[in-house]
Amino acid sequence: MDKLLVGVSPHIRATCSTRTIMRDVVIALMPALIAAILLYGWRALLLTAVSAVACVLCEYLWEKLLHRPVTIGDLSAVVTGVLLALNVPVSMPIWQLVIGDMAAILLAKMLFGGLGCNFMNPALVGRIVLTFSFASNITDFSYPDKVADALSSATPLGVMDGLDWSYFPDLFLGVHGGVMGETCVLALLLGGIYLVARKVIKPTIPLCYMGSVALFSWLFGGAQPLLSIFAGGVMLGSIFMATDYVTSPFTNRGKAIFGIGCGLITAAIRVFGNYAEGVTFSILLMNLLVPYINDLTQTKPLGGAVEK
Repeated sequence: MDKLLVGVSPHIRATCSTRTIMRDVVIALMPALIAAILLYGWRALLLTAVSAVACVLCEYLWEKLLHRPVTIGDLSAVVTGVLLALNVPVSMPIWQLVIGDMAAILLAKMLFGGLGCNFMNPALVGRIVLTFSFASNITDFSYPDKVADALSSATPLGVMDGLDWSYFPDLFLGVHGGVMGETCVLALLLGGIYLVARKVIKPTIPLCYMGSVALFSWLFGGAQPLLSIFAGGVMLGSIFMATDYVTSPFTNRGKAIFGIGCGLITAAIRVFGNYAEGVTFSILLMNLLVPYINDLTQTKPLGGAVEK
């Protein structure tokens, strides 16, 4: 007679793992990286490679020094390094980018216990550190050789009021100044479609984020709705950083609230603030609210007792 074996839940095993999920994210980021190389040259690849290696090395050394299990094989540090590199201009000095990598891995991730314990997106924390520490360099944008006249001296966000639909192809293909990974909308869409097809992310947060940016930009009297989505970091942020498993809600209603909140804050900063971009701040602010969103939107077990 066969023995009945009882183990600790969960009993259903899935084929996916943290490593396979992170691998898919890296693959989804490749179109944006290729576009950055085509638009800004091979230095884009150099910065991305250095950033990824620096993040992996920081995580490895931290865990070795504290005698903890080494977790670099899950590829999460690689994703952080690639994302942070794509969030800086191609002219960013390498040593400054490495400082951002250290902040992302050590301050935002490992200091709180590693992957799964961080409450803010590490790549965005790294970008915030670079923004406040090296403000002039992180806004020192390089431009492709062939750019439209209206986009040759500023990013689209800086001249949004002067843009019309004739510049739509340049925005869509990334032929303008900006950080390496945010300019080419086509590449970002390809990566997003891949992640949704692989069921790595749900489209709820990206769609709610983009839709709310368009809606509130129009309500606040800002840029044209579609152009407000294509300009700046909305596409990169909504697809690759707002959807981070650890720092975003786990319920469908929570994801919708999170995306709408990010869009509202982004539009408000762009229209009423002195800072042209608001994606980084909006996602980090909503990261802080994720525990409360989860509590408010979690489903009640069927037949469970009602809390008094």
